[in-house]
Amino acid sequence: MNGFQRIAGAAALSEAIIYVSAFVFFGAFWDFPVNAGAAQKFSFLADNQIILSIVNLTMYVVFGIFLAVLVLALHQRVKNCAPSLSQMASVFGIIWVGLVIASGMIANIGLAAVIELSVKTPEQAMTVWLTINAVVEGLGGGNEVVGGLWVLLLSIAALKANELSRALNYLGIFIGCVGILTIYPAEVLTEIFGLGQVVWFAWLGIIMMKKPSKQATDTNKNVLSHAN
Repeated sequence: MNGFQRIAGAAALSEAIIYVSAFVFFGAFWDFPVNAGAAQKFSFLADNQIILSIVNLTMYVVFGIFLAVLVLALHQRVKNCAPSLSQMASVFGIIWVGLVIASGMIANIGLAAVIELSVKTPEQAMTVWLTINAVVEGLGGGNEVVGGLWVLLLSIAALKANELSRALNYLGIFIGCVGILTIYPAEVLTEIFGLGQVVWFAWLGIIMMKKPSKQATDTNKNVLSHAN
């Protein structure tokens, strides 16, 4: 079990790296011509289609795969001491995995479709592009309610199970509440959730790689006591 926990810890650290990489890419390197006309915007997207597709694949699909590993590992870690909360958290965690992966697939398929459409009708392509962006944001970009519920319920379950770190779990409760509040369209809430997730994933990954679960430790103690 501890081997899988360490793998999940590496997945959590990878999640934090993906978050930071996305912030750096869109903040420092992505120079989308917001004020240009439709033709110029799609020319820019066509020129940068490969790199944008890779970024979408990484920050949605790859992120979702790592998240699936993490959801399962954390469920195993707290399920014995907090079964109901752990199960409920895992439900939202699995839903979040599906939403995040679906967002990446829609983003990349939509990108290819609008670039092809823009050759003939740039204005119509822009309408389709805006629609696709709204869908992607609604599923996994601008609305973090599902992810917030997972982090919140998981943190409460971990507190009850005396797992991970109390300070980390309190941070998770705060981040989870902020994620739920992103149902209100305020960019600052999404930014707080994103930055908080970087810290939470990194901290979680370090703990999972270094500190075995309480359940596994208790099992080892019981085995040793019986052996003696």
